[in-house]
Amino acid sequence: MIPKKRSLGSTEVGSRFSENVMLKFSEERAMREERITADRMAAFSDAVFAVIVTIMVLELKAPDESEFSDLWPLWPTAISYVVSYLFIAIIWINHHYLMQFVGPPTLRLIWTNFIHLFMVSLLPFATAWIARTRLASSPMVFYAGLFVCVDIAYNVFEHEILARADATRVSARMRSMARRRSLVVLASFTTAMLVAFVAPRVAFGLICAALILHLRPDISGSRP
Repeated sequence: MIPKKRSLGSTEVGSRFSENVMLKFSEERAMREERITADRMAAFSDAVFAVIVTIMVLELKAPDESEFSDLWPLWPTAISYVVSYLFIAIIWINHHYLMQFVGPPTLRLIWTNFIHLFMVSLLPFATAWIARTRLASSPMVFYAGLFVCVDIAYNVFEHEILARADATRVSARMRSMARRRSLVVLASFTTAMLVAFVAPRVAFGLICAALILHLRPDISGSRP
C-alpha cells in the first residue's frame, strides 16, 4: 500500500513563508550594516585627507613684495607643495578604488586604515620642513622616510582588502601586479631616503619618479 503524501496545512505553509521572509530580511539587514560600516570608514578617511590638504595649503605664504621676481625665492615651497599634493591625490585615488572591494571591515583593517591616515597626517609638517630648509639633507631624509612609512601602511591596507576580495572581481594576476608595483615604489622611496643623506635633491627627484608609477590605481582595471 503506497503511503499518501502528507499535505502541508495553511498554518504550516504560512509559518515557513514567514521564516523565509525573516531570514531574507536578516541577511539584507546584515549586508546593509556591513556596507554602512565600510562607507563610514571611507567617509572618515575622505575627511582626514581634506583636512591634511587644507593644513598644507595654509603653509603657503605670499611674499611681502609685489613683483613676480619675488616669487622665485619661494620655489622650494612651491615644488614641495606640488609633490606632496600629488602624493596625497595618488593615495586618495588608490584608497577610493580599494574601498569598493571592502566587505565587512575587520578591526584589524580599521586600525590599519587609522595607522595609514596617521602617517599621511605628518606630511604637512615634513613638507614645511623641506621647504623652509630648501631641501636640506636631514629634512629630506625625514620626508623620504615618511613616504616609506606611508607606503608600508598602504601596502598592508591593500593586502588586507585584496586578500578578502571576491576572486571574480580581483584576479590573482591583478593581485600579483599590485604587489610587484608596490614593492618597486617602496624600494624607490627607501633608496631616496638613503640617497638623501648625501644628495637630497637627487633624492627628491627619485621620489617624483616613484610617484609616476602610482598615477594609475593598482586595480583600476578590475572594476565591474
